[in-house]
Amino acid sequence: MVPQDYYIALSAILFTIGALGVLIRRNALIIFMSIEMMLNAANLAFVTFANTYQHLNGRIIAFFVIAVAAAEVAVGLALIVAIFKSKHSIDVDQMSSLKG
Repeated sequence: MVPQDYYIALSAILFTIGALGVLIRRNALIIFMSIEMMLNAANLAFVTFANTYQHLNGRIIAFFVIAVAAAEVAVGLALIVAIFKSKHSIDVDQMSSLKG
C-alpha cells in the first residue's frame, strides 16, 4: 500500500504546476487547463484524507468539486469560443480590451 505522504506530495506538485500555469502562461486554454489541474490536485488531497480517516466527507466534497468543474468547463469553453470568434485570438492580454 502506498503511504499517504506520497499522495499529498503528488497533490502539492500538481497544484504547484497548475498555479504556475495560471501565473505564467498567456493562452486562455492553457490557463483553463491549469485551473482544472489545481481542482484535481485538491480532489486528490480530499480523497486521500477521506481514505486515511475512513470518512465519506472527503469523497463527497470531491464529487461536488468534479460537478462544479464540469459546469465550469461548459461555461468557460463557451466564453473562449465566443471571444475567439470576435477577436480571432485567445491571448489573455488582448482580452483586456473587452472592457466597456
